Amino acid sequence: MMRLNRRHLQRVKGLWLLVILMSIGVLLSRPAAWAQGKGGVLRIGMTAADIPYTGGQPDQGFEGFRFVGYQLYDPLVRWDLSQGEELPAIVPGLAESWEVRPEDPTKWLFKLRRGVKFHDGSEFNADAVVWNWDAVKNKDAPHYDPRQAGLVAARAAVIKGWQKIDDHTVEFTTTRPSSFVPYQVIYVLYASPTQWEKVGRSWQALAHNPAGTGPFKLARLVPRERVELERNQDYWDQRRVPRTERVVLLPMPEATTRLAALRTGQVDWIEVPPPDAIPTLRQAGFHISLRPYPHNWTHTLNLRHPAWDNKLVRQAANYAIDREGICRSLLNGTCIPAIGEVYPGHPWFGKPNVRYEYNPAKAKQLLQQAGYDGKTKRVKASVLISTSGSGQMLPLPMNEFVQENLREVGIDLDIIPIEWNALTQRGRQGFQHPDNAQLGAMNISYNFQEPQSAFVRFFHSTSLPPAGANRMPYLNPEVDRLIEAAEQEFDLGKQHQLLAQVHETIVEDAPWVFIVHDLNPRALSPKVKGFVQPQSWFVDLTLPWVEK
Repeated sequence: MMRLNRRHLQRVKGLWLLVILMSIGVLLSRPAAWAQGKGGVLRIGMTAADIPYTGGQPDQGFEGFRFVGYQLYDPLVRWDLSQGEELPAIVPGLAESWEVRPEDPTKWLFKLRRGVKFHDGSEFNADAVVWNWDAVKNKDAPHYDPRQAGLVAARAAVIKGWQKIDDHTVEFTTTRPSSFVPYQVIYVLYASPTQWEKVGRSWQALAHNPAGTGPFKLARLVPRERVELERNQDYWDQRRVPRTERVVLLPMPEATTRLAALRTGQVDWIEVPPPDAIPTLRQAGFHISLRPYPHNWTHTLNLRHPAWDNKLVRQAANYAIDREGICRSLLNGTCIPAIGEVYPGHPWFGKPNVRYEYNPAKAKQLLQQAGYDGKTKRVKASVLISTSGSGQMLPLPMNEFVQENLREVGIDLDIIPIEWNALTQRGRQGFQHPDNAQLGAMNISYNFQEPQSAFVRFFHSTSLPPAGANRMPYLNPEVDRLIEAAEQEFDLGKQHQLLAQVHETIVEDAPWVFIVHDLNPRALSPKVKGFVQPQSWFVDLTLPWVEK
């Protein structure tokens, strides 16, 4: 049973008040010139094969949030992406403040910002908040959208109810006392109910004529070709009116295509440049941006598959991977080895009993203990991968490298490539689904930006699909207990200690093959000014501009 005492409530209220006050100070300290557009058209080559969905909650993974979701729309709270020296903090967005009700820790009050307008001129208020939550969490609502629900509902699993208190106050009810609520509402975006009615009560029509509250408006959409976003000069936060006049997003899933587009001046910025091209890009004057961020490139294992139902085999696979070789010879320094879900030095890393450094002899020894001699009896499994996509880095050559590492110790891996959105759809189904039951693993990149994303959705027993992403499934009562204790703990230091214990157990149990952490590489033309690379999957597109 989870309990939240008054002392804890005082801590959480004090913590979030401090965050809000610090955030307001940062915003007010920005010079007024930041609100002035610097001009130019910023053209970006994405890794996605198609334009992210523009009618509300985006698809295409976090690349969809990065370039479309958080540009056309706003959440109640947002990440402060204006600096990159520290992990981004949560700051006020469409909500000015939030708190837990002292008499009932399952009730959260969010005070909404006044005077905010949607792009269609209608008012953002509590009715709009309730309407949007119904759209993704209430199957009985006439405007419920299964597509958007599949994209975002699992990220807000602890929230079970929402209601209007007054025009500028919304109350959320959670399934249990949870300090993770702000980390859940940050992924829900707000579209105009008035616009949905105007375009014929159709989400597909809204995608072509969206109206959010964000710093950009949709100017042009050509599916699979381009989307153009124009500066919202009337944005409610005048300090974040975009500096650039327009952003053009171009889907370019092939790394060589993105490279050619950058070199020929077709685009000003590309995601994930080919690693072997980085030295020549630098010599030519292009800026290469690298920074650690909460990213996992992993094989999520089917723990009911005969290849992976033995912990010794899973540990062997982890010892078999030459992570340094991947980062050095294949990715030219654009990643760091992953020997757990989070990297050493992170407050959640802890002191795992095992460290999965490259040790083929150890891998073979563990396989022999599990009954595999590597000759007459070998482990056989498959992995579903994407051809490109958000955070996927260079999936085919990387998986071929992993495939060879595993083959050398006695594990034969069959690689099955499919399109990125199709892979994420299969991932949401989990390995329990008949279409996936015979698969050994899926290669889907993940984030660990906050506790909900890092631990609850993957490793708590209540997070089995479709409620969460525990697709393995991983079932460990002690991990459940530790996660629940961390969720009710509002003292961040104590919360970190509990999550470190969770991580220690997960590393030893090895429900994933931990491979690398990306360094978020992107290449930018020297004409791009003002860009900030945060320690995040997201970027603030209101900051950069292009010199003419």
